[in-house]
Parts: sequence; structure tokens; C-alpha cells
Amino acid sequence: MARKAASLELAVLGLLHESPLHGYELRKRLNLLLGWGRLLSYGSLYPALKRLLRSGLINEVTATTPGVSRRQRIVYQITPAGRQYFGEQITDTGPAAWEDDTFNMRFAFFSRTDAEVRLRILEGRLSRLQERLDRARHSGRGGSGDDRYLSELRRHSIESVEREVTWLTDLINAERTTDRSVDVPPAAPSTEDTITSAAPAADATT
Repeated sequence: MARKAASLELAVLGLLHESPLHGYELRKRLNLLLGWGRLLSYGSLYPALKRLLRSGLINEVTATTPGVSRRQRIVYQITPAGRQYFGEQITDTGPAAWEDDTFNMRFAFFSRTDAEVRLRILEGRLSRLQERLDRARHSGRGGSGDDRYLSELRRHSIESVEREVTWLTDLINAERTTDRSVDVPPAAPSTEDTITSAAPAADATT
């Protein structure tokens, strides 16, 4: 529960890092960020906002909406302390970044991190899933007498992890390829090419 709350708070900071938002828009963007499998309620959002307010990582201001009613709304914005905290947390590559409750959110903000951080998190997540896959395969070896539906559930779980392992492997290879292409300078021209290009062209009339 604590890890889910911390992940939600970091997601809030990441969105407010881009621009101030009021509660309705923040919830809508968080639902897009978290994906279809998790619908965030106001009952989860507002306690997270209160914790961030108490910590001084965000503050709230009153803004007047345009239009006839000119209704006032509370808008949340990140503070300098919140920006610093977000920057520290988003570059943490420890085991907490690999877990189910946090990985998707961390991945959503990969554009804010450098290649080394991304690779460490991806490799950590891959190792964690490979461990899980090995355990699932081992536990299923002696399950010939299992209930049919339990067997199907185990098979579905294994296939889901296998798909993510393949996806992570492709991402890691792409990151490594991109990193090498950035680091490798263009090849210098050979001495022969330099001399040839520097020599005057022969007169076609001679």
C-alpha cells in the first residue's frame, strides 16, 4: 500500500512538473498515465495531494475559470522542493523501480532520464521477471493433477510474463544500440581520401 501511494505521488509530481493542473484534469491525466487496468478515484487522489501539500512538494492557488460564471478553482502546482525531489526519485535505479506497482509509472517518465538510468531500470525489471518466470515454470512441473482452471491460470500468467520479457529485451537492445550510435564519433577520413580530395582535378583537355 505504501509503495502504491509513493508511486501515485511521484506520478502527480511528474504531471505537475509539466504544468499546473486542477483536480479534475489531474485525475484525467493520471488515468491515462496509469492505463486501462487501474481507474484512479478522487478518494485516492486527494489524500495524495494533501500529503504532498504537507510535505511542501506542491502548493495550491485559486484560479478563476474563463466564461460567464467565472467560477474559482483550486489549481495545484509543483514547488522547487517538489522539482528537486522528483528529479532525485525518477533517477533512482534501485529494486523499488522494478516492481509491479512502480515500473509502469517510472517507464512513463523515461524521457526525463538518461540512457544509463533507463538501462539499469529495464535490466532490473527483466531480471525480476526472469526470476518470476523460473519459479512459475518450476512450480508447474509437478502439477499434472491440478484443476484445469488452475492450470489455465498458470499458463496465462507464464505467457504474460514471457511477453513482457520479450518486450523488455527488445527495449534494452534498442537502448544499447541508440547509446552506441550517440557515443561513437563519425569515422575520420583516411589519409588517402584526404590527399585525393585535396589534389586538383586533372584537366580533361590534356
